[in-house]
Amino acid sequence: MLQGYLSILESDQPDPAFHEYLRKVLAAAERISAMIQFTKEYEAIGVMAPTWQNTRKLIDTAATEAPLGTIRVSNEIPAGTEVLADPLIAKVIYNLMDNAARYGEKVKTIRFSVEEQDDDRLIICEDDGKGVRAEEKVKIFDRGFGKNTGLGLSLSREILTITGITITENGEPGKGARFEMVVPKGTWRTKREECQVTPAGTQE
Repeated sequence: MLQGYLSILESDQPDPAFHEYLRKVLAAAERISAMIQFTKEYEAIGVMAPTWQNTRKLIDTAATEAPLGTIRVSNEIPAGTEVLADPLIAKVIYNLMDNAARYGEKVKTIRFSVEEQDDDRLIICEDDGKGVRAEEKVKIFDRGFGKNTGLGLSLSREILTITGITITENGEPGKGARFEMVVPKGTWRTKREECQVTPAGTQE
């Protein structure tokens, strides 16, 4: 209601001098809304026990839900790749795509891949946007940092921490962001996916 009435005032303001004040109040109202939403989501962390999540499918689903416009998502995660995580990991994947679209400015492609790192697995999300400035690589995970609310990456880090997964940003400024999620031994596996059989008896 607050945001609605403020929008009406902004579109029909009697004095142009009020514009800056209205802009600040609107920004404050948006932040209040974001904090309320964050509290609701934060309360849900850890409520459900960690389960095995099909990483490739999580990415495919998020790609259809995130506001990406013309940005292409390249999903190079092998079929059957699973991680043991809080079910809210789906929100982590969504947030990474959403952030790329919001702040990458020139992003054309978001790429997900996986690499071996000793006994661990590295799940990588990278884009070809403007990247993250060196002095902000750690700050972006702080609650309240950023142009929007700074809650997305803070929340994402806490969701991943439940099963020992860490996340860092190691991209090259000016060439794109690169988020690396280290999945420790015991919380990743590759599950063979069974082929589907059609009524005619042929495999897909």
